[in-house]
Amino acid sequence: MPQIDLPALAAHRSGSFHLAQALTAPEQALRWVNERGFVYFWPIKGVLLPSLWAAVAGERPVAAAHDDAGHITWGWKDDALARRQWYYAKILRKKATLLSLEVAPYFYALSENYGAPEEDYLLQYRAGRMTLAAKQVYEALLDGPRHSLDLRQAARLSGAQGETEFNRALESLQADFKILPVGVAQAGAWKYAFIYTLTARHFPDLPAAARGISEAQAREKLLELYFLSLGAAQFNDARRLFGWSPELTRRAVNRLVERGALTGGLSWPGQPGEWLALPALVDKSGG
Repeated sequence: MPQIDLPALAAHRSGSFHLAQALTAPEQALRWVNERGFVYFWPIKGVLLPSLWAAVAGERPVAAAHDDAGHITWGWKDDALARRQWYYAKILRKKATLLSLEVAPYFYALSENYGAPEEDYLLQYRAGRMTLAAKQVYEALLDGPRHSLDLRQAARLSGAQGETEFNRALESLQADFKILPVGVAQAGAWKYAFIYTLTARHFPDLPAAARGISEAQAREKLLELYFLSLGAAQFNDARRLFGWSPELTRRAVNRLVERGALTGGLSWPGQPGEWLALPALVDKSGG
């Protein structure tokens, strides 16, 4: 079985994860996110993907100390929320994700949004694909943007159980590209609360940009960007990240292999299972 060229893979990831030279300015961060297509804000345990934290602070755990130099990323992220320079929300595995505006339509094309923000959510709710809490949160935002404390009250989700339902609703609605944070309000005990609004209102051109993208095209594009960042991964790594079914993931993988963008059937010395990698990262030595 052909093997992955591990030194070449390490060099590839050092570049794509921006580990060799730290990002030092928000303009650099924006260019990097646009190059990668999508990255995590924080590194996520058990998920390999570039993160803004690591590109700024290096490969080390997220610091608990608030004055750690790596936490400059908080300011960059918060300052960019209202500027529409990238798309920020809890998306991949419902974790904080940054998307380039060029790539966002490919994600949107896979969501349950069909161009009628005042109606689409009702179809999901009636079909049992949206919780009552998510419906209440979404309906509260139909009246306009709200910070999270005001939003929870407007959605009638009080008490400990209500808080849990509210947080889950925020995550599910963000992952389905229905809402997103667009600013920060000085509210609550910490004087820090996200302001949320409807995605289709904050990015009114997004539904039209996604309309001409088929689901197959979207999956192929996102999977290709994933491998351009990682260089190599296993089938299930990609499937879990995007939350796609095995069949749909396999179709996208096969299309990339057929057109030469990926090489399959590879081994990683000392690691179990088969791997997929960019063709340039396949060991040509035969060993």
